Amino acid sequence: MLLTKASEYALLSLIIIAKQDKPHDVEALSKELGISKSFLAKILQTFAKNNLLKSFKGTKGGFLLAVPADELSIKTIIECAEKKQAKVFECSSSESKCPSGKEEFCKILPVLTKLQFKIDLFLDSITLKDLIEK
Repeated sequence: MLLTKASEYALLSLIIIAKQDKPHDVEALSKELGISKSFLAKILQTFAKNNLLKSFKGTKGGFLLAVPADELSIKTIIECAEKKQAKVFECSSSESKCPSGKEEFCKILPVLTKLQFKIDLFLDSITLKDLIEK
């Protein structure tokens, strides 16, 4: 599973947003984190489209959490930022098919499936609130 800058920036910005009671604008966030404003805006807009953030327009606009921090798992954040399931390998979920089409010969699928299950449990068990409090 490859986590990109999108996941990193999403986690960092959501921590800041979660700590405030008022909307936090993209420009202030990008300056505070030292990252591209346009890239961060795209990430946060994706979170707003997925109803994880509320977006407010205007001079006092910005973003607020739409979901309580203690209900927002790291898995959800990563999957929203990456726009795909957080999978160890393409074939690591039980819904996947072997890319080679040779499922009957695959000896590692059971191990990958167990690993995926444990990673999913772990990522689901950590919330944004947990990150803020650590």
